[in-house]
Amino acid sequence: MAELENPNVMTKLITFLSSFLQRVSESNDINCRFQPQKISVFHGLTRPSISIQSYLERIFKYANCSPSCFIVAYVYLDRFVQRQPSLPINSFNVHRLLITSVMVAAKFLDDMYYNNAYYAKVGGISTIEMNFLELDFLFGLSFHLNVTPNGFHTYCTYLQREMLLLQPPLNVTESSLSIARSAKLHSCFNEDETTSQQKQQQQLAV
Repeated sequence: MAELENPNVMTKLITFLSSFLQRVSESNDINCRFQPQKISVFHGLTRPSISIQSYLERIFKYANCSPSCFIVAYVYLDRFVQRQPSLPINSFNVHRLLITSVMVAAKFLDDMYYNNAYYAKVGGISTIEMNFLELDFLFGLSFHLNVTPNGFHTYCTYLQREMLLLQPPLNVTESSLSIARSAKLHSCFNEDETTSQQKQQQQLAV
């Protein structure tokens, strides 16, 4: 969407996504005490010292990918947590999931993009680890990378609406990334994209 080319819009989007993922991560950190969570290659030994917002801002600054990549990265995270319900986003894996989702989105969308070694430096990890993360992420998505124009528009509409409703903040207990809600993100359309407009509206209202 043309609005994404506006620096102010992207700043707000980065802020919203960071805040949202922060709340989701903190919620799932608490939930892991009561429900078992699978350890994956995305899980760090310790929580990264850099905040989610600073990390996402760093990716935005150095990745030089198209703004649409951040929307598609959000779509990929949505699909990932739906397909991998035992791997909810938490403080130990959110950073690696972010750098991987943006890199995969850039490779799929942009004609020109940086290689894995560059993204590894941006993300503060080794190239070997970046390669493993990419492979695991792709299998976690079942290589379902295509996002239709209608699907992209639906996610954009949802994000625009949520950014307008930043106050009061989003209730994390309603987040689909939260393990308490069966690890479903705010799914805007099903994977086959054959649902009716009415179903889409109902899902967006969740």
